[in-house]
Parts: sequence; structure tokens; C-alpha cells
Amino acid sequence: MSSISCSCVGDKVSEPLICLMGPTAAGKTDTAIALAETFNAELISVDSALVYRGLAIGAAQVSYPHHLVDIRDPTDVYTAANFVADAIEAVEDARSRGKPTILVGGTMMYFKALIEGLSEMPASDPTLRAEIEADAAVRGWPALHRELELIDPATAAQLHPNHSQRIARALEVFRLSGVPMSQWRAASKQSKKEAICVALMPAERQTLHDRIESRFDAMLAQGFVDEVEALYRRGDLHVDLPAIRAVGYRQIWSHLSGECSLAEARDKGIAATRQLAKRQITWLRGWTDLNWIDSAAENAQEQVKFKVRNYLAPPLS
Repeated sequence: MSSISCSCVGDKVSEPLICLMGPTAAGKTDTAIALAETFNAELISVDSALVYRGLAIGAAQVSYPHHLVDIRDPTDVYTAANFVADAIEAVEDARSRGKPTILVGGTMMYFKALIEGLSEMPASDPTLRAEIEADAAVRGWPALHRELELIDPATAAQLHPNHSQRIARALEVFRLSGVPMSQWRAASKQSKKEAICVALMPAERQTLHDRIESRFDAMLAQGFVDEVEALYRRGDLHVDLPAIRAVGYRQIWSHLSGECSLAEARDKGIAATRQLAKRQITWLRGWTDLNWIDSAAENAQEQVKFKVRNYLAPPLS
């Protein structure tokens, strides 16, 4: 078993961060577990759904220990700023026990916030903006303003319930990044942290699409509908909450609400997951110094281990 030394001071993580990224269903978790066992490391989840208790099957939770899993109630709003604080605390906790950490997940804005800090709001996304405007056409802008009050009360307080353009932008910023607009405005630039970032993705897009479909069907077979129904019956949750808007959960929620059949919810869930993967891949393609690995390759895990080991090896004197 190899080992990696690590250290951090306050909110300045000083050891190289090890980040394993990739679109959903790319095979990140199995590779992360192999890395953790090889390097005697602890895993930190970088997933905006897994932070919530009760979101296990639909968020592909595994039994292997991860930091930042099941840490919030689904009624909570969890931002990228929250993640940065919690991730640094997890790194420090592991360090106190002599363990390095590996960050693994697909919430790209969490990675960006941790490594680069929160400094520039994401650019407008025409597809997402169209989805928000279509939602407003059905529910009305005051309803979307109430949604904004839940996730960003500071910004909502400054906007009239019918100020469509600014409400849409504030919701767009949060859905793209997981960070309220008010936090973006308040955030100061941070120094970029050193990191090795490895992206796992099948070389063939169809392979990823097939994996997404088979995994969604496996989730249904494991009791995904029952899991969402338990959340639905709580009575204090609704579709405006980030937890319930998570891919898969919102579609099954719609079925439970009588808006569509289970077959339709399945198809919509698979389509939404593929759209999520597309957005994740777009994020990754804009990342600098990224190490790409074909997750469908037989030796994918060994390739990742090799890159991590070489990156962390002390320089020859």
C-alpha cells in the first residue's frame, strides 16, 4: 500500500488536491475506492445530491465510507460555499489522522469553488434559461420568486415577484453553480490550489448513454420509487427544493404527483440524466490541465493510479 503525505493550514489547503471527476455513470466511484485502498486515503464526496439524507438509491450511494454524504436534511439549501467549508474541514480531519484525501464526484462547480475560489459568475446558458422561462409560463413568476426566496433570500428580497429577467438570472446562476448570486457577489478571489484533476469518461458517448439507461433501470429495480415516495409522504418537501430537483428525483416525484406514468417518468429521468452528463462534459472540456482517462478501458484504474503516483512522487535530486 502506498501513502501520500498531506497538510493544510486554516482554509488554505497546501497539499496537492487529488480530484477524480467525470460525468454521471462514468465509473468514478469504483476507481475512487481502488485509489483509496492503494494510497491509504479517505474519500470526500463531491456530489450535490449525496449530501442529503434519504437520497441514496437515486444518487448512487455506496457503502464505502465517504465524507460529506448524508450530512443535510432535504429541506436545506446546500451551496458550493458550504461545500468548500465542509471539504476543507474533511481534509483537515483526515490529516489529523495521517490520511490523505481523494475528492470524487460530478458536481463540477464544487470542484471549481474549492480549487479556484468563487470569483466569476457562470455565463448564461440558453437551454437552462429557456427551461426557466417555460416553467414560469406554467407556474408564474411569483412562484419562481418564492423558489428564489428559499435558495437566495438576500437576492429575492431585492427583486419584485414579477421582475422576470432578474429572477431568471438568479435562478440560472444557482442551478448552474449551486451558489446563490448573493454569495457570488460577496465572494473574494482566492489563490488557486494545486491539484491533480483526472477525468473519467468512456471514449464513446453511446457507451455512457447505455450506462445511464441501465443504471436508471437498476435503481428502479432497487426501490427508487419507494425511496422517493418516502420523501413525498413527509409533507414538508416540494419540487422547489434543490434536493427534490435532483435528476431522477424530480421525475419520479412528478409520477407520484399524478403528472405522468412511471414509464414516462423513467424515460424523462434517463433523458434528464443524459442532459446532466452533457453539461458535466461541457464543464470538463473547459478545464485546464485535465488528465483524461477512458473509463471503458480495461486498465483504466491502473492508468489513474499511475498518474496520481507520478504526480505525487518527490522530484529526483
